Amino acid sequence: MQPQTNMSNPESAQISPAEIAAKRALEEMFECINAGQNFKLEAGAGAGKTFSLVQALRLIIDEHGPALQRSNQQVACITYTNVATDEIISRTDGHPAIYASTIHAFCWGLIKSFQAMLREKVADIDAWSEKLVEAGGIGTRKVNYDLGYRRIRDDNLFLHHDDVLTLTVAMMEQPKFRQILTSRFPILFIDEYQDTNADFEDSIIEHFIGPGVGPLIGLFGDSWQKIYRDGKGVVEHDNLRQIGKQANFRSVPDVVDILNAIRTDLPQEVHDPDATGSVIVFHTNNWAGVRRGGGHWGGDLPAEDAHAYLEGLRGRLGEEGWDFSPENTKILMLTHSVLAAEQNYGQILNAFQYNDSVMKKEDPHIAFLVDTVEPACVAFQEGRFGDMFTAIGSRSVNIRSLDDKQLWANSMSTLVELRLNGTIGDVLDHLKATHRPRLPDAVQRTESELENSTPEEIAASLTLTQINKLHSIPYRELISLALFINNYTPFSTKHGVKGAEFDNVLVVLGRGWNHYNWNLFLEWFPDRYPGNKAEAYVRNRNLFYVSCSRAKKRLALLFTQELSASALATLCSWFGEENVNPYMPD
Repeated sequence: MQPQTNMSNPESAQISPAEIAAKRALEEMFECINAGQNFKLEAGAGAGKTFSLVQALRLIIDEHGPALQRSNQQVACITYTNVATDEIISRTDGHPAIYASTIHAFCWGLIKSFQAMLREKVADIDAWSEKLVEAGGIGTRKVNYDLGYRRIRDDNLFLHHDDVLTLTVAMMEQPKFRQILTSRFPILFIDEYQDTNADFEDSIIEHFIGPGVGPLIGLFGDSWQKIYRDGKGVVEHDNLRQIGKQANFRSVPDVVDILNAIRTDLPQEVHDPDATGSVIVFHTNNWAGVRRGGGHWGGDLPAEDAHAYLEGLRGRLGEEGWDFSPENTKILMLTHSVLAAEQNYGQILNAFQYNDSVMKKEDPHIAFLVDTVEPACVAFQEGRFGDMFTAIGSRSVNIRSLDDKQLWANSMSTLVELRLNGTIGDVLDHLKATHRPRLPDAVQRTESELENSTPEEIAASLTLTQINKLHSIPYRELISLALFINNYTPFSTKHGVKGAEFDNVLVVLGRGWNHYNWNLFLEWFPDRYPGNKAEAYVRNRNLFYVSCSRAKKRLALLFTQELSASALATLCSWFGEENVNPYMPD
């Protein structure tokens, strides 16, 4: 959240450079809202984007809230995650003139009543063709959306997450549908516009921003923080006023200087010009062994040596005052798969097609085990029985006698033992037998479907295939996964910390994923990439920027990938030659 100056205290009345820059951007945004002009607020890392978004919503509440309510209209605020939705609702006090939701919830709310059109459009989606043929056509089935994976029942058809956006884009072609959207939501704000689905955002530009009709559109985000491949990224249009918020309320000047050297189009002012910190880069070019080969790993250290370098550097930084507790320091690794090997939950990630369904707890099984089973078991082991039942929830608890208490004690004791010695399937079987705690409906449905499906039916269903693999994995991996997701380790991934901030950040940059090659990125900077490598360059640049900008006070980079002279020269131009050093563990 953007800091506020305490004007009642004469000594604190001096407005910081960051506050001056933020005030200028806020005034521009308010001008657009009052004039009904579409705008894009480009807010770099640490600029206080959400603060600006909330201020925009509060302006509308104050000046137009009663009128919107009388007209049965709302401001739509599309967010990227449920956490962001909850934050917007909280910071606008749940005002009825504001409708905050994720893009999938927003789109489904718009299209779900158009059943005849949905049935027609679903048939045009290639992923449904085989399923519809097997089911004898869509018929009069009701189109529904709940768990986010495709399935057909006697009376219902259930959409995938992607289908909801595809259908919304298709229905945006209809003038009547656009009129209904505009009449319900005369103002539409999109948070994290750069990671919003590209087809959806293109539709908004084509039908609303381009012709200058429909809702007032406000985009909030940062094109340099686009890290999801299906996101729109850069958005520019003559009918979209560009507003740059040139402030950084997060980082000390040493870190902001690095960000400004990397990004010259949106230079940032600092909140406290006198704050101190440090930035330093370590590389492994002096290592004399044989480096790894192949497209994914070429030029990187062998895994055991990379681990030794990381542990050695952690020790050195600890001696220099770094506190590696999870709340103060993050070690940012390249990808979930590399991190999983370090943290011992690799088999779980391998069971799922998309890492984010695990790391964001989008899969109901993962969400239940991480958010309910694990907290309940930990609380039981520590004798915090009230916390245990809070984690489980009232739906699962039915204690009326001492015998019931004993049954719970026995069930939880067995569950704790299975966590340590059994598989995830063993734990789920135990919960299905005891109902202590009870499986959520979504998990129970999938488990029942898995039990009643043939091997061929399981192979034909992505969800059943994934959960079937999950069953055979040692539950200890789930314990490690839960600790990581809930931030009980200092490790994280660059994708997983966008929007987060920490006093100290150590970024480990190596290979392991063919989408990222840090040596090439540094050689190509600025904009010296081959013509067919623009997308790869931007992808690497954005992830590098997101990673470095998490640090509030201290930033350190460790390159386990070998760097060329050109790449080292780029780092020296940003960090200073005195801050780019070879490193060898003791």
